[in-house]
Amino acid sequence: MKWRIGVAVAVLVVVAGLVAAVLMVPRFGGLGSDTVDRSQPALLKSLRDLSQYHASAGDFQVVLDIERDVRYVPAVLAGQRTLFVAAGTVNAYVDFGRLGEDALKVSPTNASGEARLVELALPPAVLDKPNLDQERCYVFAQERGLFDRLASLVEAQDQQPFYVAAERKIADAARESGLVQRADDNTRKMLTGMFGALGYRVEFKNLD
Repeated sequence: MKWRIGVAVAVLVVVAGLVAAVLMVPRFGGLGSDTVDRSQPALLKSLRDLSQYHASAGDFQVVLDIERDVRYVPAVLAGQRTLFVAAGTVNAYVDFGRLGEDALKVSPTNASGEARLVELALPPAVLDKPNLDQERCYVFAQERGLFDRLASLVEAQDQQPFYVAAERKIADAARESGLVQRADDNTRKMLTGMFGALGYRVEFKNLD
């Protein structure tokens, strides 16, 4: 019986030594690694014309606190909690491509000297998809159980769920930020100034 206990203890010691060795190797420069980039140049797939006027933009940052637990297993053995910092921008724009032929009406020229009138049915501003800044997105802190730590030695963690959650949080914040209203106001100011320089007065109508 004693020799079995001794063998079990010896096996645990060997396993612990191997795990410690794997964890310590990256700290020393003896075993370096080289990176070779054999990727092909980027291939242009298509070109398209844009008719969007980007009238406002917001810069956002979010800190995600996501915990994944394994049922009936202590957190010290399995599970992880991650603090993920993400930052990005959201643009609000007006799509002039939605303007039809009847969206712009110009009043006849008169001899009274008053500015001619332009009636413009303007589409409402909308929010673009969040654009995350990859250099400002990172794992700030992470707590992992023993099994998760061992698994990370042979398999890289998939961070895609963090980016998806960050985009959703930033999109929600953008909808509550007033970016759309700001883009509407800025677009109308731009068009008012442009037509005013040509001697026109502008009246805006909402394009449903």
